[in-house]
Amino acid sequence: MSRFTVTDLPLAGLKLIERQSLVDDRGFLSRLFCAKELAAAGWQKPIAQINHTYTARRGTIRGLHFQQPPHTEMKLVSCIHGRVWDVAVDLRAGSGTFLCWHAEELSTDNHRALLIPEGFAHGFQALTGAVELVYCHSAAFDDAAKDGLNPRDSRLAIRWPLEISVLSEADSHYPMVDPNFSGLVV
Repeated sequence: MSRFTVTDLPLAGLKLIERQSLVDDRGFLSRLFCAKELAAAGWQKPIAQINHTYTARRGTIRGLHFQQPPHTEMKLVSCIHGRVWDVAVDLRAGSGTFLCWHAEELSTDNHRALLIPEGFAHGFQALTGAVELVYCHSAAFDDAAKDGLNPRDSRLAIRWPLEISVLSEADSHYPMVDPNFSGLVV
């Protein structure tokens, strides 16, 4: 029996993962990752890094982050406390959905995760306070390869559901998409 239901989303390679929990009178067990089961959804590499984030304030935006080639990465993002509006932006050169974005609500209660392929930027807005996310990454963080998009970029036209309450200095200084940017080659 599979512990995951995988749904293709409008941007090629982007998947919604719904975890099937085992529930009894003690509580539940929810599998966050299984290489064998997620291989069919496109996860073909080992997990290189797992990160856990805490975001204190509702309305906070983190992102939109990515790593430049050759350090592009897949991410599996799960919300383990609270609710977020999770956003992926297609940055793949030659993609029919280049610079398009898609968002899903991830929460403690809905047991959903977003599987984000290489060549995408990722960010989220906290819909509640005290949000915790767990990220599985297919590549380790490389400070020299880190990059980002400005979450307020009008060219992306992301419709954040809440007024932005907190945006880090670093994220607010990412540039708007350059008109000459042709995408990431992954």
